[in-house]
Amino acid sequence: MNTGEPSITYFIHRLACVETKNIGRGTRIWAFAHILPNAIIGEDVNICDHTFIENDVVIGNRVTIKCGVYLWDGIRLEDDVFVGPNVAFTNDKLPRSRKYLDKFPEIIVREGASIGASAVILPGIAIGKNAMIGAGAVVTHNVPDNAVVVGNPARIIRFIEVD
Repeated sequence: MNTGEPSITYFIHRLACVETKNIGRGTRIWAFAHILPNAIIGEDVNICDHTFIENDVVIGNRVTIKCGVYLWDGIRLEDDVFVGPNVAFTNDKLPRSRKYLDKFPEIIVREGASIGASAVILPGIAIGKNAMIGAGAVVTHNVPDNAVVVGNPARIIRFIEVD
């Protein structure tokens, strides 16, 4: 729901905690989403219930983020990306309690890529344009454009033909 200001053209559910003002037109943010103040969210994005988005996150236009997804510092989602339910992104190769990196490795998901439910994406990974990550895959290496990957560790099973 809009806050009554005529310049605001996005929807935020009353049970969401949205601290950023960097939200594009037509974006919808649903219940129990928590978005930190420096996150950047494009136009016509759909952010579903029970999501968390840290500060150093950039989300392009027409992105769908399904329920139960957490986007940590260093994640970049380009336009038209689909992130399935409960996808797990990680941003620290050697995590320790109360020991933080000065800068987290970037995860880049290129334009038009789709990530299936419960896939795991390790730090520093680039997922290529129009790539398809199968449900439950564990992505340990970069994925080329148009590749379809499945399994643990994820491996290429074919390429999508693009017109």
